[in-house]
Amino acid sequence: MTDLKQLFSDLVRLEIELYDALDRRLRDDFGLPLSRFELMQVIARTEACRVYDIVSRLSITVGGVSKAVDRMEALGYCVRRSNPDDRRSSIIELTPAGESLVAEAVPVVDTELGIRLGAALPARSLQQLSATIATLRTANANADISANSNAEGAAT
Repeated sequence: MTDLKQLFSDLVRLEIELYDALDRRLRDDFGLPLSRFELMQVIARTEACRVYDIVSRLSITVGGVSKAVDRMEALGYCVRRSNPDDRRSSIIELTPAGESLVAEAVPVVDTELGIRLGAALPARSLQQLSATIATLRTANANADISANSNAEGAAT
């Protein structure tokens, strides 16, 4: 039987190692932290991007996203404009400087991921790993929903 604590530890360590390597490369080459690159990628890929879109794609808090967008806006990488469909929210768009930075950084990230993941496993294994991670993320989200339902039921 698989030691789930060891599996968890291995997953966490791998994530840290990959994140740190990509972050270091982006900072060295562009002065761009990986966390900012990830937000910028979501904005670039999401039509009429809102804070909520970033929150749902990156699994981080609304407050964290709002602060990060504030910092990116101050650096000139994005702008907020009012949402014509919902005046309570803003649409976030990359500026030309933000678009240019993402365009330069993407090939570097692709190269690093190719070295660190693509070269380590055959294509079929990478596909299986991707599917397995998606399954685990869905199961984890469902466990959260179930736990929240149970907690709400106990409170009433």
